[in-house]
This record gives sequence, structure tokens and C-alpha cells, in this order.
Amino acid sequence: MVVPDADLSKAVTIYEVGPRDGLQNEAGLVPIEVKEELVRRLLAAGLPIVEAASFVHPKWVPQLADAEELMTRLGDLGRDCPVLVPNERGLDRALELGCRHVAIFGSATETFAQKNLNRSLDEQFAMFEPVVRRARDAGLDVRAYVSMCFGDPWEGAVPIEQVVSVGRRLFDLGASQLSLGDTIGVGTAGHVAALVDAFAAGGMRVDDLALHFHDTYGQALSNVQAGLRAGVTTYDASAGGLGGCPYAMSATGNLATEDLVWFLTGLGIEHGVDLPALVETSTWLAGHLGRPSPSAVVRALSG
Repeated sequence: MVVPDADLSKAVTIYEVGPRDGLQNEAGLVPIEVKEELVRRLLAAGLPIVEAASFVHPKWVPQLADAEELMTRLGDLGRDCPVLVPNERGLDRALELGCRHVAIFGSATETFAQKNLNRSLDEQFAMFEPVVRRARDAGLDVRAYVSMCFGDPWEGAVPIEQVVSVGRRLFDLGASQLSLGDTIGVGTAGHVAALVDAFAAGGMRVDDLALHFHDTYGQALSNVQAGLRAGVTTYDASAGGLGGCPYAMSATGNLATEDLVWFLTGLGIEHGVDLPALVETSTWLAGHLGRPSPSAVVRALSG
């Protein structure tokens, strides 16, 4: 039954991260043919944005070593799929392939910046500045991720004012959107509301924010509801609930796109996604990965 909530937005944008964030933590290499079909299936299911790959050095994330081949195989379809670029060399690769949307991935904490970027918290901005400037000069759209916004496995709770400071600095480099990541899934609804309010108080438009939740403690959908009440209308999710972060071992699966779609549908919020097609895709992918999907909705509808 659909029971709308008049206090919430009428429509939401789902930013699908499965092919990149969802697969990057897989131990076994996924064949390029499967990756290509996954992207094509997700787009065909109505997802408006599908982040396809990352141009990180293969030494660090071997699963994504075939990023250029994937984007080449996708052709024109792939040029509108965002790709992650960790540095200028990554941007060079994206530009060579004609990509139109790129993303940078910063950290709200010192320890994770060192582990994930090999930079200090302050040094990351110097690394990203020319990436964003060159991308914008070339006419590309740039998204900025900031990780560890709610907690860090090495540093513990992360002060809200620290997250706002880092997020604003990343966004102000020239990004069009800032995605706030609960990388280890420790966030709760009140924390989400307080963080979004703090960004608004710091001068950012809520429309420029996105939220990226992990479901480690089963709080992802509760956190989405808090985000909706705070006015955020873009949510990252991963088909089948796949994903994690290779540099934060407590970062378990992303919010499952299917679970998010079911939740939004029940509230009468438009999202444009064909749920049966999406469930079929995640069931198909689970077969290739050799294990059931973590998504509750996929398990319920494919059983």
C-alpha cells in the first residue's frame, strides 16, 4: 500500500554506485562482460545515474583494472556514466575516453586520508584542486564524495563541524554535488538530521547534498527517512546491497537499491526505477558472484 507523506519530497534521484563501489571490494575478479551487462541492465531498469568505474591505479583496486576497457565497450552510453578519478592521471584517462562526469573522493578524517589517499587531511585539497579545475575547464561535471562523515574505525566519532569544514572545502573547489558518506554504517537518524542542518547553517544548499549510507547496523533506511525530512533528495545506493571500502574493513554493504526503491514506493515518492527489472538484475549478478544478494527485497521477491 502506498501512503504518501505530505512533508516529504515528491521525487528522489537514486545515484547507483553498484558497478564501482559495489564491485570494488569483491575478492574474485568479475569478468568484463558481466560488468558491461550490469551497467546496461541498470540503465535499462530506469536508474538515471550509474557510476560505472574508477580510474584508480590497478595496484590499489585490482577489480577495477579494466576500467578503460569497460568504458570503451559501453561507448556513447558510458560517456554519461560517472567515473571516479583519484588524481590528475585518473582525470587524464577519463578525458581520453570522453567521459562527461567525474567524481573525487575525499576524507573527513586524518587517518583515512592517509590510508586511502596517502595524503594528510589538508594535503588532499591540493591534490584535488587541479583535478576539479581541469575537469571544469574541459566542461565536465564534478561530484565530490566525503567519506567517514559519521564515524571512523580508527578515530571513532567524527565531529560534525569537522565534516562540514572538509565538505565545504571539497565542494568549493568547483563540485556540483557533495555526497556525504557513512562509510562504516554507524550513523543514526538524529545524527543525519544534525549533519544536514549543520551544512545548511554553514551556507550550503541542501539541494547540493547527497547521502551515501551503509547498512552495517541496519540503519540505512531510517537514515534515508531522516535525510528526506531534512530535504535531501539524492541518495546513493548499490544494486543488491553490494559493496564496501577496501581500506576500511568495517565498511560492509551499501544500502541496497532495491530496498531503497521499495521504501520510496511505499511513501509515494517518484524514483523512475523498474523494481522487477532491478531485482532480476541483482539475482543474475548474485549468480555470477556465487552467493545470495544481501538485499532483503531481492531475497523476498526472487525467492
